Amino acid sequence: MQPELREKIAGEVVLSPHPGRTLRKWREDFKVSQRDLARQLETVPSVISDYESERRASPGAGFIRRYVDGLLALDSQHGGRLTAAQPAREHSDGILSLREFAVAMPLKSFADRLDARAVSRVDLHRDIHGFTVLDAPRAILSMDAVRFVEVYGWTTQRAVVFANVKYGRSPMVAIRAHPLKPAAVVFANPGRIDALAIRLSEVENIPLLTTSLSAPAVLDRLEEL
Repeated sequence: MQPELREKIAGEVVLSPHPGRTLRKWREDFKVSQRDLARQLETVPSVISDYESERRASPGAGFIRRYVDGLLALDSQHGGRLTAAQPAREHSDGILSLREFAVAMPLKSFADRLDARAVSRVDLHRDIHGFTVLDAPRAILSMDAVRFVEVYGWTTQRAVVFANVKYGRSPMVAIRAHPLKPAAVVFANPGRIDALAIRLSEVENIPLLTTSLSAPAVLDRLEEL
């Protein structure tokens, strides 16, 4: 999995209109501090900061390679947690779409894209690094706790959109029970939202939003991203 992950990260950085922001996004996904990465690369944190904030010119291929290898090496030192969690290329039944962003997107911008509104009292001031769209009944019935990790793709810092939701209790209970948590949850064209679903989102500090868009409409709008 490491060669595939290395290729993916490097490719995103090279093709990104904001390579520094893309580097920072991946470092945050790996949960590595600038100080620890600088130590791994035998440099100083200000170098990492300057590249990520784009105060320096775009990093060359050599620096990108060292940066990515540094992230993977630090992950290996911690048991390869992120690398081991990566999904197979084939999605499980119930996953309608799974994408990563090259650059972090504010959750509010994502919500605006879907005409979504918050239904829980959780702060929306956070970034997301990708999204997953699920057919809720199929996902809940076909995916056990081990397979559910596939929902999170390359990072948990993502919005999980549930389609075919009636009350929303089961999806939020599933999220509550799993150790990995998304950055936000969106229900597509739900019925009446159960008060327990809202309460669970607040307990977990995960924004819960709803949109009146159907699943096909949600997929169409997200494809435009």
